[in-house]
Amino acid sequence: MTNQDFLAERERLLAVHDRLIGRPNEPLAASNGWYRRYRYPVLTAAHTPVFWRYDLDRASNPYLMERLGINAVFNVGAMEWNGGVVLMARVEGVDRKSFFAVAESANGIDGFRFWDRPVVMPEMAEPETNVYDMRLTAHQDGWIYGLFCAERKDPAAPPGDLSSALAQCGIARTHDLKKWERLDDLRTSSAQQRNCVLHPEFVQGKYAFYTRPQDSFIEAGRGGGIGWGLASNMEHATIGEETILDQREYHTITEVKNGLGPAPIKTEKGWLHLAHGVRNTAAGLRYVLYCFLCDLKVPYKVIAKPGGYFLAPEGEERIGDVSNVAFSNGWVRRGDAVTIYYGASDTRTYVASTTVERLLDYVLNTPPDPLRSAACVSQRIALIEKNQRLLKA
Repeated sequence: MTNQDFLAERERLLAVHDRLIGRPNEPLAASNGWYRRYRYPVLTAAHTPVFWRYDLDRASNPYLMERLGINAVFNVGAMEWNGGVVLMARVEGVDRKSFFAVAESANGIDGFRFWDRPVVMPEMAEPETNVYDMRLTAHQDGWIYGLFCAERKDPAAPPGDLSSALAQCGIARTHDLKKWERLDDLRTSSAQQRNCVLHPEFVQGKYAFYTRPQDSFIEAGRGGGIGWGLASNMEHATIGEETILDQREYHTITEVKNGLGPAPIKTEKGWLHLAHGVRNTAAGLRYVLYCFLCDLKVPYKVIAKPGGYFLAPEGEERIGDVSNVAFSNGWVRRGDAVTIYYGASDTRTYVASTTVERLLDYVLNTPPDPLRSAACVSQRIALIEKNQRLLKA
């Protein structure tokens, strides 16, 4: 490749990237009234800066090849930032290691551009092999906290077992999303903890956590469910007792696992939650999102929970490294508007828009899961008969 060809190709790569970042997103036709999907993912591997992936020096990379490839960008934390939105993305290299990076947009729907450098997350005395799925919480104490999965190889794994892992809740805090202070991992009585979330306000003068106790890295075992516990401080956060506020149920969307998504949104009717549920199918695990509402004064008390899922992967969202997965750990409220960011099949990130008013109507007026086929039929017939009376009037 001549120098002129090299420079031309480099400019082409940069121009293609700029066009991708500048592409307007398109709202899709509304379906069920709960939210509106958008046509294009807001973050993909191609959204990462060219200079993260390519060595742009002809002397060391004469064929202008990717040197550090990116495989996926998904499962983002989210928060309002300077009038816009920032996403704390899980960026996975082709080497399977994940790291965190911030992408920013003025409107939260398109135009997300990564900050120049990924997050430098301090390591613990026992370094983790992988970190991912950060939940961001702007806490009442003035700090922004990031809670994430800190994964290490299981030291008790038998020889030859290179898959068994230990997952714990890593904790870090910041004021600017650039310089992070690493705190001790969360301590609980559970063998494993993933999908932990920090409540944004003090409860009884303590820090409140949503947890997801598990017996092993993949299976919930005797554990599972969305838990709740209090810790006296964040520097050495320890939960003495976990209370399950939303348990798993047989033959439902949460029969295998469930876990909280982002920190809840405070509304006049209660704390609004978005979570994921997992069930088994002949084709493997299926991840969907669901909502519920908790009491304002007793945040661990569920007061409304619609039956079934709120959002499931559709179309191209179902295709990826881990197919048939919708997963969210980030949403942003600005006024009445809410943008929900969800990972599709552990590969890319999409957005859906809704409002607090619609979400409250959904959780308060959608019937709960009656848990039996016969009861489900009775529930549906009641709706049919009501509508037939209305249509005949």
